[in-house]
Amino acid sequence: FRANDGIVGGPFEGAPVLLLHTTGAKSGNLRVNPMMYLKLEGKVYVFASKGGADTNPDWYHNLAANPKVTAEIDGETVEAVARVLTTEERNAIYAVQSERFPQFAEYENKTSRVIPVIELSW
Repeated sequence: FRANDGIVGGPFEGAPVLLLHTTGAKSGNLRVNPMMYLKLEGKVYVFASKGGADTNPDWYHNLAANPKVTAEIDGETVEAVARVLTTEERNAIYAVQSERFPQFAEYENKTSRVIPVIELSW
């Protein structure tokens, strides 16, 4: 990821990927997770999809506890603040992501939970 300015292969090939640094909600330790993102109208969004699992990913709980995060994106490292979108905002953004990457629609169909969408601002 870092050696190729965020361009990766394998299952993420061709997809926009960033590294999200969060602080562990319980441990206080730094955690780093790769994930797809959506850049839309000057804003960046990430999705707590966890492949359609019935529970949110650990990184989501971490940023809910501490919304100050760091993102490695487009060859830069930026300090950001995470904000969970409202239902209306979430539905609009998730629809765009599902259209661009149909696996996100599959994730939504696999789970009974509402997959959170998070805006990263810097």
